Amino acid sequence: MIKTYSLNKQIQTADLSLPATSLFGTDGIRGKVGELLTAPLAFQVGFWAGQVLQTNYSLSAPIILGQDSRNSSNMLAMALAEGLNAAGVEVWHLGLCPTPAVAYLTNTLDAIGGVMISASHNPPEDNGIKFFGADGLKLTSKLQELIETGVRGNWEPQSDLLYRGRQYYRPQLLKQYVNSLQQPLLNQIDLKGMRIVLDLAWGAAVNLAPKVFQTMGAEVICLHNHADGDRINVDCGSTHLLPLQTAVIQHQADLGFAFDGDADRVMAVDSKGRVVDGDYILYFWGQTLRQRQQLPENTIISTVMANLGFERAWERLGGKLVRTAVGDRYVQAEMMRSGAVLGGEQSGHILCSHHGVSGDGLLTALHLAASVKQQGNSLSEMVDCSFQTYPQLLKNVRVEDRQHRLNWQNCDKLQQAIAKAKTAMGNSGRVLVRASGTEPVIRVMVEAESADLATYWTTNLVRAIEQHFLV
Repeated sequence: MIKTYSLNKQIQTADLSLPATSLFGTDGIRGKVGELLTAPLAFQVGFWAGQVLQTNYSLSAPIILGQDSRNSSNMLAMALAEGLNAAGVEVWHLGLCPTPAVAYLTNTLDAIGGVMISASHNPPEDNGIKFFGADGLKLTSKLQELIETGVRGNWEPQSDLLYRGRQYYRPQLLKQYVNSLQQPLLNQIDLKGMRIVLDLAWGAAVNLAPKVFQTMGAEVICLHNHADGDRINVDCGSTHLLPLQTAVIQHQADLGFAFDGDADRVMAVDSKGRVVDGDYILYFWGQTLRQRQQLPENTIISTVMANLGFERAWERLGGKLVRTAVGDRYVQAEMMRSGAVLGGEQSGHILCSHHGVSGDGLLTALHLAASVKQQGNSLSEMVDCSFQTYPQLLKNVRVEDRQHRLNWQNCDKLQQAIAKAKTAMGNSGRVLVRASGTEPVIRVMVEAESADLATYWTTNLVRAIEQHFLV
């Protein structure tokens, strides 16, 4: 036991500088520490989350708390836990761990909910607060809105709660999560004879990922494998693949995996140093499930970012690809609505309901490595026999003004530029412009039959955003 707190019945909303727009984006609350994210805000979010979750679930169940390696994660975790305690909720703190570990343990331990302190793939100066419901799924928009209502001072706290919240440090629970990753595969196949490079991004998976792959029999070579809050995601991990590509070739490895800071996503690299993104991973896992007759209606759920080459190749196999908005929350919602069991994003968030309740980089990497071993071919050979991607160019334009960024669709000049690009390419390409829900950027994606076309129209759209937003 760490500390004990009693409910302060007179608790009031702190004087916080809150944005006019919603606190919650597509993946919880995320922003720069010291600006949007502060200890007072984390305390208030914890308190009101405790109020909301107790109202919707059970007064006596704990909340599972995890964090990544950022320098600010300890501070935010402590403040949030104190807020939860003030609301009468018991907190079980896992310490440093992947986000999927929080989701899994929340679901299996009859917890009231879960919360992860992480900004995923964002730079070290950012952080975030991500909630899960008692089922291990991301908290619904309705419950997030209730939490925000309290934070903004528009809801009175319950004054009749007599429970006292406590905090317990329970990293030993992570063994249950690790067992859940390994057990489905241990009785079927091992990874002996495989040399695998892991880029751990100085983040949440540094303590677990090497042991998981070594236990499965692989020879493991690690990059960026210490918890380092100053360097998490910096020029490494799933968004910076050059170090992994170089290491795979230098060590003559069979394949490599790069995780992001909280290890809920993964990108792979084959023995030739080629990037194997979420589209390829979905294609390979989809084939495996289809052969086992475990893929209902041969349907995969992905997003508007999924490559046309992937979609058309899957259709040639008799499959169907359903697209959603960007964000694994939307992929998961569509999977639940339609009964699909496999879905994910090009960026490496992969969900397979046969094996887990959330996107999980370690789980995905293990199953891809096992698939390579089972088939007896190299990952490189699997890529060669799969599909050719359409040239797809993605550019991020940083727009610090949050309100300006989120209301980008109201810019007539940008809309005219987008319409012009779509008309010019017709059926030979796609245009996608959107405000990121996790970073202060507007993303521009152009996909075309030729790289020259993709470059030309991406440049035009980026220029339009710079002219009309960066003034």
